Amino acid sequence: MHYLLQGIFAAVGLLAILAALFNWDWFFDANNAHYIVSRFGRQKARFVYALMGVILIAASGIFFYIVQQ
Repeated sequence: MHYLLQGIFAAVGLLAILAALFNWDWFFDANNAHYIVSRFGRQKARFVYALMGVILIAASGIFFYIVQQ
C-alpha cells in the first residue's frame, strides 16, 4: 500500500512538472487550475505547478526512505 501511494505522489508530481514545462492548455484550463491561473497569471502558475511537482516527488522519495527503514 505504501508503494502505491508513493507512486501516485511521484506520478502526480511528474504530471505537474510536465504540464508546467510544456504549457499544456488542457491542464491550465481545467477548473482545478483556474484559481491559480486567474490569481497569478499563466506564467507564474506554471512556476507554482512546477514547484508543487518537485515537492510531491521529493515527498515520494522521503516516504520511500522512511518505509525502507
